[in-house]
Amino acid sequence: MLLQLFNLQIVHGEEYREQSNTRLTRESTIKADRGSILDKSGNTIVGNSMGFSVDLYKTKIDDKTLNETILKIITVLEQNGDSYIDDFIINVNPYTFTTDNAETISKFKKKHDIDENATAEQCFNAMKEEYEIENTDPIEARKIMAIRYAIQTEGYSSTRPLQIANNITRQSALIFNERSAEFPGINVVVEPIRNYTQGTTASHIVGYTGKISSEELKTRKDTYDQDDIIGKTGIESAFEEYLKGEDGVKQIDMTVEGTVQEEYVTKEAVKGSDVVLTIDLNLQKVTEEALANSINKINSGGYSKRYETNAGAAVVMEVKTGKILAMASYPTYNPQDFVGTISTDTWNSYINNPDKPLRNKAVQDAYPPGSIFKMVTAITGLETGVTNTKERVRDTGVFHKYNESWRCWQRGGHGWVNITTAIEKSCNYFFYTIGTRMNIDDLEKYARYFGLGEKTGVELPSESAGTVASKGAAEKAGRGWYAGDMMSAVIGQSYNSFTPLQMAKCISMIANDGKVVNPTIVESVIKADGTEVNKDEVEKTINEKLGITDTGTKDLNISKESINVAKEGMKSVTSDEAGTAYSVFKNFPIEVGGKTGSAETASGAGNGKTHAWFAGFAPYDDPEIAVVVFIDNGGHGWYTGETVRTIMEQYFGMNTTQV
Repeated sequence: MLLQLFNLQIVHGEEYREQSNTRLTRESTIKADRGSILDKSGNTIVGNSMGFSVDLYKTKIDDKTLNETILKIITVLEQNGDSYIDDFIINVNPYTFTTDNAETISKFKKKHDIDENATAEQCFNAMKEEYEIENTDPIEARKIMAIRYAIQTEGYSSTRPLQIANNITRQSALIFNERSAEFPGINVVVEPIRNYTQGTTASHIVGYTGKISSEELKTRKDTYDQDDIIGKTGIESAFEEYLKGEDGVKQIDMTVEGTVQEEYVTKEAVKGSDVVLTIDLNLQKVTEEALANSINKINSGGYSKRYETNAGAAVVMEVKTGKILAMASYPTYNPQDFVGTISTDTWNSYINNPDKPLRNKAVQDAYPPGSIFKMVTAITGLETGVTNTKERVRDTGVFHKYNESWRCWQRGGHGWVNITTAIEKSCNYFFYTIGTRMNIDDLEKYARYFGLGEKTGVELPSESAGTVASKGAAEKAGRGWYAGDMMSAVIGQSYNSFTPLQMAKCISMIANDGKVVNPTIVESVIKADGTEVNKDEVEKTINEKLGITDTGTKDLNISKESINVAKEGMKSVTSDEAGTAYSVFKNFPIEVGGKTGSAETASGAGNGKTHAWFAGFAPYDDPEIAVVVFIDNGGHGWYTGETVRTIMEQYFGMNTTQV
C-alpha cells in the first residue's frame, strides 16, 4: 500500500497533476426511452426514434469567445434547418417585445436594472451591453442573446449543461463532432425522440409531450431536470409516471477548453413502461375519417340544408366491458408538432382556432343532449309509475300547460302515440305530458345512475362532469326550479349538458339491460422486462393523479321490462318507416337500436346552434358495441347516422379494405 501511494504521489504525481489541470471529467445523463403507447393489438401509436441534441457546458473562455461560439453554433443549426432554444423577450426589425404582458416586461426590466420606461430597442441595447456582444448586426446580436438569456435564466456549469437544441439533423451533429475544437463546451448527445407514428390519428387520446416547465419542475426536482420531456395532455400526461424511463449515466472526459476526448457508460438507461390501450387502431382511423366526412358533408349542404359546422366527437364502446374501441374529436392536431420546439406560428394556429383543436371534445366538453336523453326520461317514467306501456297520448303539435305552450318538432303533431312510438318518432308532446307528473328529483336520480352529470373515471385528464337538470343546477345558476322547467328537462334540454363519452356509457348501460358499465381506455401497462404492472396498482395511481373518486353508484334495480321499452323504441328508430333514422339503416344487414337528437343551445331556436346527435347499439338482440356521434351545429340528428353506419360496417367486418 505504501509503495502504491509512493508510486501515485511521487513517481507519477506530476503527470497526474498535469492531467487534472488540462482535463475535466463530467457526468452526462443518458436519456431513457419513454414507453410506447400501443393499440389493443400491439400496433404502435406512439414510439421513439433516435435523435441528436446539443448540450453546452461552461468552459474557461471569455465572453467574446463565448459569443463567437454561440453564433457559429446557430449558423450550423440554421443552415440545416434546425431550431434552438429561444425565449428572449425582444424581437428586432422592428424592435418589439414578444409579449403584451406588462407584468412580464416590467419584471424583465427590473431584473436587468433597466429603466421601467425603456423601449424595446433601448432594452435590447442594454442587454447587448450586459452580454458584451460586439456584433453590429442586430439580427446576429439577437441570436447570441437568445442563448445567453437561456444561460442566464436556466443556468449551466462545467458539470451541468444547458440543452440549446434537440432533435437536430444528422448533418449538424456530424459538423459538431468532426469540428469539435471549433465549438468549445459543445457535446452532441444521442437521445430518444418521441415519434407519433400515426400522425393525427388518436391525437386527443395519446396527447403530446413537451419540455418540463418551471412550475412542473418545482414538485419533481428529485426525478426530473430542467431539460426533461414530460407528458402534457392525454395518456402522455396521465401515465407519465409509467411512461418515463430511468435515465442512465455517461462519463465524459473533456479538456478545459471544452473539447470532448472520451466517453463511457457507467449506468445503463431503462426504458419506460408501455401503455396498451383498448383502442382498435383501424376502427379509430375509420371513426375519425367518418366523422370528418360527415362534418364536411353538412358544411356543403350534402344531406339537405347546409349548416356551418367545424367540430364534433365520436365514441365507440363495448357495452359489456366499457372498453373504448375508438374515440374521435374534430378538428384534430398533430402531436409531432410539439416534439422539440413548436413554432410560434403553429402554436398560435392551434390556440387561436375557435374550434379548439387541442381539446378532446369527447371528454372535456359537455353539450345539451336533446332527444337522445328521452330513453332516460322514459325509463324514469316507467319505474316511478307516472306512465306505462298502455298509455296513449294524442299529439296535436302544441302542448299547453302552466299558461304556456311548447311545440312538438313535428308541425301538426304525431297523432296518437305510446311510449315506444314516442321514442321512435322522437315525439316531444308525449314527454311533455309525462313530465307534468314527474318529479325532477327522480329524473335526476335516474340520469345520474346512467352516468350522466358524473365523471366516468376514464383514464384521461380534464374530464368534464357535465350537468344534470335539477334543483341544484337551477340554484347554481341563481334561480329557482319551476314546473315549466320540466318541459325542457324531459327532452334533454334545460340544464342538461353531457359529454359524448357520458352518453356512450348511458347507451351501453341501456344495451346491457341497465347494468353499470365503467368506461376504460387502458388495457394494461407493461414494464421494460415484459411483466405487467398490477392493474389495481395502476388504477389506484391514476385515480389519485386525476382526482377520480368512487361515487359508489347505488343499483336502482331497474326492471328489464322498462329497459326493453327503451330498446324497442330505439329499434323502431332504425327499422320502422316512421323512425327518424330509417333512411340510414333500412338496408343494414344487422339490426340496430338507435336514437337521433337535435339539441338547441341556450341562445334559442333560430339564433343559436342546433347540435346533432346519434346514439346507438348493435346487434340489437345481443349488443356488442355502443356508438355515439356528436356534431356541433350539425342541424339534424339523422345527419350523424351515416357516421354511425360507417363505424358499424368497420366493426362488423363489412369493409373490404382497411384504412
